[in-house]
Amino acid sequence: MSYAIRIHATGRPEVLRWEAVEVGKPGPGEVLVRNTAVGLNFVDAYYRSGLYPISLPATLGREGAGVVEAVGPKVKEFKPGDRVAYTDPTGSYAEILLRPADRLVKIPAGVSDKTAAAMMLKGMTAQFLLRRTYKVNKGDTILVHAAAGGVGQILCQWARHLGAKVIGTVGSDVKVALAKKAGCQHVLVTSRDRISARVKEITKGAGVPVVYDGVGKDTFMDSLDCLAPLGLMVTFGNASGAVPPFSPTILTQKGSLFVTRPTLGTYIARREDLVRTARELFAVVKKGAVKIAVNQTYPLREAAQAHRDLESRKTTGSTVLLP
Repeated sequence: MSYAIRIHATGRPEVLRWEAVEVGKPGPGEVLVRNTAVGLNFVDAYYRSGLYPISLPATLGREGAGVVEAVGPKVKEFKPGDRVAYTDPTGSYAEILLRPADRLVKIPAGVSDKTAAAMMLKGMTAQFLLRRTYKVNKGDTILVHAAAGGVGQILCQWARHLGAKVIGTVGSDVKVALAKKAGCQHVLVTSRDRISARVKEITKGAGVPVVYDGVGKDTFMDSLDCLAPLGLMVTFGNASGAVPPFSPTILTQKGSLFVTRPTLGTYIARREDLVRTARELFAVVKKGAVKIAVNQTYPLREAAQAHRDLESRKTTGSTVLLP
């Protein structure tokens, strides 16, 4: 018998249950994976709380790593014993699970399972944000909110590797050192600094060409004032709540700005895009240009406590749940 973290109703972390589940044999195009590590992400809390809709009952979790135990008919790319990592479909909070083969990637030598599990969703998000949503180039000055968080630390390191100057924001003084270590030349504290004024000061009034914002409601409007004319506002998360409705004329008034709300699923919907994105991520991690900071681990059965700590901002970097 295998176990998984399941929910039967949405709500606070207490709705997370450690339950016995039946896992069948892999069918055509499927792979049976025994998880060795599972990534924790803010989006898991969105599904758990009901902010994002999900069919119930459900197993949460968007990323993980493990070992192939069996493959179904028509699976050619994987075999038992292969180390693999994945993001989506939802359901990674489990000891053993079935995965579509076309959603798996092999973990290269030199990358641990724990590191792979911690970086698939956050790292591939950083890849598409930096290389496709807005292609960051050497000499760019960019703004990254929540620079000490899981996605934030990866974004900052990778952007610095690309030759950009990074302005990062953090929620408190205790996280300033983490953001600087991740590559931020300037770190602003949201509880103390007026972000748009400081960004304009740092850029000598020019503003930045792009803002990467995973915080949402609390930072969105001020972030628009950080942008240069024709700048791009990339809102990719709702850590403080969803961005409220606003009039598009605001974008005209602030310099013909652009706004996008991208999702990883769209950027890796095709198998070739998934493989290319993961390959580029693994390459910068193996090179040491991006270091994945797994700063917390919890037993998988204690996922509720991990959610409490995540939502109360007690965690930094990445968190991994261990089956």
